[in-house]
Amino acid sequence: MNLRNELEKAAAERGLWSTGDCIVVAVSGGPDSMALLHMLSASAKKSELTIIAAHVNHGFRVEESAHELKVVQAFAEELGVVCETVTFDMPTYIEETRMNGQAASRERRYSFLHEIAARYGASRIALAHHADDQAETVLMRVIRGTGLTGLAGILSKRREKNVELIRPLLRMKKSDLLCYCEEHHIPYCTDSSNKERHYFRNIIRLDILPYLSRHNPQLSQSLQRLAEVAGAEDEWMEKQTEALFAQLVTLSPNECTISCIDLHGLHVALQRRLIKLILSYLSKETEKISFEQIETMRLAASANAPTTWRIDAGAGIRCAREYDMMRWLYASQHPSSDASAYSCEVGRDTASLKVEQCGWTFAFFHTSAEDSRKPASRYEACFDASELMFPLVIRNRRPGDRIQVLGLNGSKKVQDMFVDEKIAPLKRETYPLLFDAAGKLLWIPGIRRSSHALTEAHTEGVLFIRAGNE
Repeated sequence: MNLRNELEKAAAERGLWSTGDCIVVAVSGGPDSMALLHMLSASAKKSELTIIAAHVNHGFRVEESAHELKVVQAFAEELGVVCETVTFDMPTYIEETRMNGQAASRERRYSFLHEIAARYGASRIALAHHADDQAETVLMRVIRGTGLTGLAGILSKRREKNVELIRPLLRMKKSDLLCYCEEHHIPYCTDSSNKERHYFRNIIRLDILPYLSRHNPQLSQSLQRLAEVAGAEDEWMEKQTEALFAQLVTLSPNECTISCIDLHGLHVALQRRLIKLILSYLSKETEKISFEQIETMRLAASANAPTTWRIDAGAGIRCAREYDMMRWLYASQHPSSDASAYSCEVGRDTASLKVEQCGWTFAFFHTSAEDSRKPASRYEACFDASELMFPLVIRNRRPGDRIQVLGLNGSKKVQDMFVDEKIAPLKRETYPLLFDAAGKLLWIPGIRRSSHALTEAHTEGVLFIRAGNE
């Protein structure tokens, strides 16, 4: 089939562009991108497309790069296509930033492409990755270790910022593109760095793929089909996972929670994907979270796992099991032990207090014994005001804190009270405790009060306190 017809067919099948679109074409000067520019410019009138060529000179191969720029500009002019170019001094930039050379170049290149797209109001950026690139990518990921998403290889389209990146040549072989260039007298340049074996992709292309192809001459096509199949299945699995995320995961600012029963009741493949989706929801820097970490979090939800447990998942996220719930929190929501320490004073005239660190609110009422109301729940407590030393203090737990529990002989560790009441470990860090000025623990709101400052028959003044954590 004529490659241009194949391009238009692929575009229609995969929805790569619509009539009237403006498309920025990334043109390096190599045969792939020059063929892409030629095909799109030839299709422009039929589909009412506006084509903009964009070329980046990275400044690595001074003479070669200067020649590539001239070739691209001249060809764009021949086609009647606007051509935008930029020249970077990447060697100096890499030295200053100490970034990986390929990562730094990609970052600057894509930034320029997005800049041009914004300038011309383009909805698409076309990239010239082809079927051989796809095969190399899949094999690279297999060697390094990957899952189904990685096996999908390079996507034919994906959204980045407000623009869609499209790859119309993804099913075309390099050899066919070279023939197309010859047939249509399209000039192109050969990048000498493509033969340098210190790039892993070049080793794949020059050594590993040719060696493996001795055992399967159709290896590249097999890897391309694998990517097609894996991509379709990955897309379906992702949609299933997104539906489960909406159904099962409870969201709050910088936090996700799910029932252990709900999570562990899913198929293992969906468990892993759901955890990855939760992590991605909380942070954009989860690429380095390993399979082993995902598996550790997944197994923590099982019935035979400890009921309280926590780890730093990476990317600023903490994961914890809190009895029957799994909880993921972004860093800003789980301060370190030093940062989480707080202490708030309550004077005699204080009427209410909102403790920001724990989210609890306290209301204080001074009444006579005759007018005093009775506590209706563990979130209310009455104290003999004459036996309290002011200012009272509301703070979180510190090592060694104990309470003289009403109705029990002796004292009990606050930590043990939290365990008995199944207070989630992450909530224990900021859970409020009420002390008097002498350091006596008067009350653990919602749990127990102490035997200190009880109201009795001779009590005159009463301090009634109501606590809430909503």
